[in-house]
Amino acid sequence: YATLEQALHDVDFTVATTARSRARFHYYATPQQLLPLLEEKAQWMHHAALVFGREDSGLTNEELALADVLTGVPMAADYPSLNLGQSVMVYCYQLTSLLQQAPSTSADADDNQLQALRLRTRDLLNRLGAGDDVKLSDWLEQRIGLLQQRDTAMLHRLLHDIEKNLLG
Repeated sequence: YATLEQALHDVDFTVATTARSRARFHYYATPQQLLPLLEEKAQWMHHAALVFGREDSGLTNEELALADVLTGVPMAADYPSLNLGQSVMVYCYQLTSLLQQAPSTSADADDNQLQALRLRTRDLLNRLGAGDDVKLSDWLEQRIGLLQQRDTAMLHRLLHDIEKNLLG
């Protein structure tokens, strides 16, 4: 694929790794916190991706924005740094138990629930005149990836009710 966006076109849930703290992105899951999150997502999603950046420069802010959740290895150093191979090794070790689980995806799960939820929240913010509130938009974008299936379904229902009331 020519771009990360193209490579992720059929992925339901994307986790991106980064070593640097970025002003726009505030929530970072540790590799240990990632395990239960991915275990839950495996119940209702078919394809997940763990994205590592380039050895020399990592992922760009635009590439990080494609992810549902960001993750980083916590380090005590002032300037944390793992090379790409070390980072891959940490995640492989931490997430290896996922391979022991039999896939049991829900029959009625919609593969695009999170993406649809993102689009609906963006649209609703624009309709409410809050689409240019970067802080709110970023917060919503970052938190949607953390939702469990039931929470996602309930938020879709809430958005449906709000949209219906806005129409009249």
